[in-house]
Amino acid sequence: MATDSTPAATLADPRWAAVIARDGGADGAFVYAVRTTGIYCRPGCPSRPPKPENVAFYPTPAAATAAGFRPCQRCRPDAASLAVRQQSIISDLCRHIEQATQPPTLAQLAIRAGLSPHHLHRLFKASTGLTPHAYASAVRAGRLRQSLPQADSVTSAIFAAGYNSGSRCYAESDALLGMTPGAYRAGGPRQEIRFASGPCALGCVLVARSARGLCAILLGDEPAALASELAERFPAARLLADDTELAQQLAAVVRFVDAPQSGLDLPLDIRGTAFQQRVWQALRAIPPGRTVSYSEIAARLGMPKAVRAVAGACAANALAVAIPCHRVVRSDGGLAGYRWGIARKRALLAREAEE
Repeated sequence: MATDSTPAATLADPRWAAVIARDGGADGAFVYAVRTTGIYCRPGCPSRPPKPENVAFYPTPAAATAAGFRPCQRCRPDAASLAVRQQSIISDLCRHIEQATQPPTLAQLAIRAGLSPHHLHRLFKASTGLTPHAYASAVRAGRLRQSLPQADSVTSAIFAAGYNSGSRCYAESDALLGMTPGAYRAGGPRQEIRFASGPCALGCVLVARSARGLCAILLGDEPAALASELAERFPAARLLADDTELAQQLAAVVRFVDAPQSGLDLPLDIRGTAFQQRVWQALRAIPPGRTVSYSEIAARLGMPKAVRAVAGACAANALAVAIPCHRVVRSDGGLAGYRWGIARKRALLAREAEE
């Protein structure tokens, strides 16, 4: 059903601003029809904007078609939007990288996508937060993490993960694992992680830092319980309580909990599978005061059926507030599980809504 389309009503409608701006980001949210031409378009259509008195808005292409309008041949509003088509391409490439025994080159991926290497590189990074090479590295690192604990040897795990040589793996191991493959296989021995804890508005917070950045931000009731949780996550690492050196980082995290709009400009040591990193990248794009559903995140990744996997990635997040998994809710707006308790999730969202 069309909305009121008198000139005044059209000019006051925020959708009109999207039409005037040719806002491609609004494609899929609605379509607009022009009575004088009998055609309906996407908001991002490059055609010259019509006069407001001739415009009617419809929620879907089907509604505009039912009202007797034809789809525009320039913007094709009855077909998948450019953003959807691009996301489909990137999702296909991600699956291709994940299933390949050896990382495909940028040229090979570009041929598969039917795009130029430069355009594909830019589009892939905009969609996933990673370059194709970094994504392939994350996939191999994920395989390596899975195979190292039960492999017969470090060498067999390296080749099983898709590396052509052990030297290549060792050259990348610090960035991918935070340590050598042998150290990771042994549970992280000799890796030094410093941590500090203190009170915050949500109870107690523990901040842990590796040589690369913050590797854990944990919330709870007691410092001792948080220290035990950290030890479980890094079972063979050398954990050092260091309130002095981490005082500034701890204060920054506490301040961020109290005032989310202030931001958290600290280096992070984010470790996870390629899929988890994609989910966490999508979470970091959610601004304070906003929420999205698990299904929306899955759709943004081009994997609408991966809702449970998205929820699993949220549960695996060890960097509370820095990777804001608390901003993900059920489709009905209800609060689903949160690693550090529903009460804290509710409090975080309420605090951000007040900003």
